Amino acid sequence: MNPVAIISTSDKTGVIELARTLVEKYQFTIISSGGTAAVLRQAQIPVTKVSDYTGAPEILGGRVKTLHPKVHGGILARLGVPEDLEDLEQQQIQAIALVVVNLYPFEQTIAKSGVTLEEAIEQIDVGGPTMIRAAAKNHQYVTVLSSSGQYASYLEEMAEHNGATSLEFRRSLAIEAFQHTQQYDYAISQYLDQNLAQSSTDLFLLKGQKPQTLRYGENPHQQATWYQLGSSAMGWSNANQLQGKELSYNNLLDLEAARTIIAEFIDDQPCAVIVKHNNPCGVAIAETLVKAYQHAFNADAISAFGGIVAFNQPVDVATATNLTATFLECIVAPSYDPQALEILKAKPNLRVLSLPNLTEGESNNVKVISGGILVQKSDNVPVQPETWEIATTLKPTATEMAEMIFAWKVSRHVKSNAIVITSDRTTVGVGAGQMNRVGSAHIALSQAGEKTQGATMASDGFFPFDDTVKLAGAAGIKFIVQPGGSLRDQDSIKAANELGLIMAITHTRHFLH
Repeated sequence: MNPVAIISTSDKTGVIELARTLVEKYQFTIISSGGTAAVLRQAQIPVTKVSDYTGAPEILGGRVKTLHPKVHGGILARLGVPEDLEDLEQQQIQAIALVVVNLYPFEQTIAKSGVTLEEAIEQIDVGGPTMIRAAAKNHQYVTVLSSSGQYASYLEEMAEHNGATSLEFRRSLAIEAFQHTQQYDYAISQYLDQNLAQSSTDLFLLKGQKPQTLRYGENPHQQATWYQLGSSAMGWSNANQLQGKELSYNNLLDLEAARTIIAEFIDDQPCAVIVKHNNPCGVAIAETLVKAYQHAFNADAISAFGGIVAFNQPVDVATATNLTATFLECIVAPSYDPQALEILKAKPNLRVLSLPNLTEGESNNVKVISGGILVQKSDNVPVQPETWEIATTLKPTATEMAEMIFAWKVSRHVKSNAIVITSDRTTVGVGAGQMNRVGSAHIALSQAGEKTQGATMASDGFFPFDDTVKLAGAAGIKFIVQPGGSLRDQDSIKAANELGLIMAITHTRHFLH
């Protein structure tokens, strides 16, 4: 008896060539659903429609086609079990050796503008996943192809094994099949969760596809892999690496830190951000991009060595020339002037990336702990200075307020406890990740040196005591931005008034652990 294949594909890529080879070289009998059967018949490939094989018509506008014992009995039969073979004979069911199915294009449908819920629901495949899962379950006897990208390797396997497939090959395809249906179900559940207003925190799922295996993780002894979330490219998966070495795990972490900071200033004047070990060591806004970079670099030239640089505007020739003057790991910008790219080639190992949408980020922040994960909404709430309280007697001018806003935007991207000191919309001191806020203030003030005179200090958390305010005033700081919320807020406000400082309370905390 000839081997039997059931073919039901939404994506018809390569299906004619596959079916023709199956029939002409390996004498397969092909059973197919309506649309695929029509394509094969037009190509003059002999095919039996599913409805003719089962004796049951397609019904409900095509919703029910392959859900029949003759189909699933043929897929699920264990050919080494005599009782199963007796059932096939008694029910006149043919054993199916090959299942070729790809699913309704649900994700492509919901990606279209203006698609309705009803249109999306009609693209939820029922019979296809059922056949794929059945074939994958019975992979000891059945080969399952769930993607047109598998056809070539399948035919190579058939040629190598004289018209058969190895168990190892079938197992690998079964794993891919279950992953495929898992991803399909994930896309449907996410879409319905978002569009039926039934969001639940009882179950949190992540689906990732591997763009690449990384050389190693944070350290050479740690393995690492980069997974793209979702089925369509977004974020760093949309970046174009124009030159340089392969991206590393640490590169990607620092690039993301730089992206989140530059996104704060995407509609501002030219801005440059330099990141080292996930913290900004220099951020500056200026009238030109090259000046912004120079100011950011000079803010902490020692830390900038080997740093990651992000820009909010296309990189020009002058900026590119300055970038080649020191060792940097990565540069990212929306785009580059062609002449600028030629200049950057002088540093062949420098990773140069373009990322047109620097504001596109994940809505959730996920961290792994032993035995579980923690999920929170990303801290991407917009800065709203109109809601701030100017708590001191003295009030800022519009220019002074702009400086305070700049300092506050940077501080939310510095590891807690965070203290940021700025002057002329340039960071001059950054104290990050200390166990107490006074310690962070000492680091930032020491780094700023004489530039503290008339400068602005931003703190990501409140001042539990007035000691940091007094320390700032003694160093020459003039403006302070902090979230407030301490039981001793009045002590800090009183100290600021006595020192002639201006203090804004934002009523929003931005811890970053």
